[in-house]
Amino acid sequence: MKKKFKVFLAILSLVAIVASLSACGGNGGSASGSGSASGSGSGSGSAEATGLKICIITSSGIDDGSFNQNCYEGIQAFVAEHSDCTVTDIKESDYNELVPTVDRVAGDYDVFVLPGFNFTAIGDIAAANPDKYFIVVDSTITDSQGTALNAADLGNVYTMTFSEQEGGFFAGLAAALTTKSNKVAVVNAMAYPSNVNYQFGFMSGVNYANAHYGTTAEYVELPSYAGVDVNGNNVGGNYIGDFADEATGKVVGEALINEGCDVLFTAAGAAANGTFTAIKEASDVYVIGCDVDQFDDGAAGDRNIILTSTLKVMDVNVQKQLEAIYDGTFVAEDAFLGADTDSSSYVSEEGRQQLSDDALAKMAECYELVKDGTIVPASNFNGYTPTDFPGLK
Repeated sequence: MKKKFKVFLAILSLVAIVASLSACGGNGGSASGSGSASGSGSGSGSAEATGLKICIITSSGIDDGSFNQNCYEGIQAFVAEHSDCTVTDIKESDYNELVPTVDRVAGDYDVFVLPGFNFTAIGDIAAANPDKYFIVVDSTITDSQGTALNAADLGNVYTMTFSEQEGGFFAGLAAALTTKSNKVAVVNAMAYPSNVNYQFGFMSGVNYANAHYGTTAEYVELPSYAGVDVNGNNVGGNYIGDFADEATGKVVGEALINEGCDVLFTAAGAAANGTFTAIKEASDVYVIGCDVDQFDDGAAGDRNIILTSTLKVMDVNVQKQLEAIYDGTFVAEDAFLGADTDSSSYVSEEGRQQLSDDALAKMAECYELVKDGTIVPASNFNGYTPTDFPGLK
């Protein structure tokens, strides 16, 4: 695993060379959204004395019902236990302005929670602000020239990347074990590594179910919405092209339903709201939620469209790091989190999913095999493919 992760770091460093040219062009740029604070008090370095001033910066807001919101909920849980701490959210919809926004407001806060791959190139900012803390979700970091950096060397950075392919695998299993039309698909936002991981993991899960449980599910791709990953490779799939484009999310969802798909897995942030709408307007079609339990978002009259949801436990991990900063036990690290740390899972709670008992039993069996490393689903960069990965044969 360590060897594969080093390869992942190296690839990210090449990617960031391009990203940093536009994202780290100086101190300019202004946030397009407004900040909102909760809690009271002011932060100024000494957590015990004055609390922490926390800032979360996102491209599509903290109310996306998924990725960003789950990170924000981790902050909220922390602030609820520490009345001397505050949180401010900043929305910057221009991806190229996300890193400059961090630079611009670096002096105003003690801790930055930065969800998403677009924050890769914050290494120089972290180095220039050694008294600030940076919690980066879904990416490791580089300097402005694209050179990969270790969080431990900087001392004030904690990055958490997740095994999204595991969540995708569980979604693929659920889809293959449930579909009646034998056609299933993923609706993604952009072909960032985490999203491609979901796609390849989903395909791995479908193939595993077909090989081991006798299902005959087909993974459907729309050529006009194929994705190109950060290395310029065509990865196929169904990519909306943006995390906030609900209109295109609906168009892609409708197109897949017209192709006969009756189970879709969404990994598209707020853009997935459009896909949810398409499914609610259809009949006998389910969706698998992503990152958090989305059952409440699935209400559609007298039915619910959520089959289950994959879980990427960001809130708990964000809260843990805030607690460590607050009590002085913070350790800078590049953490890779998956089922083996209970950070990747799916909803199995009664009343929050609609899986059959047989599907639940098979998924529980596979969860243990993923957790102990017997099954290693394919991801964007782990060297495996959805048709050739450990545990498939």
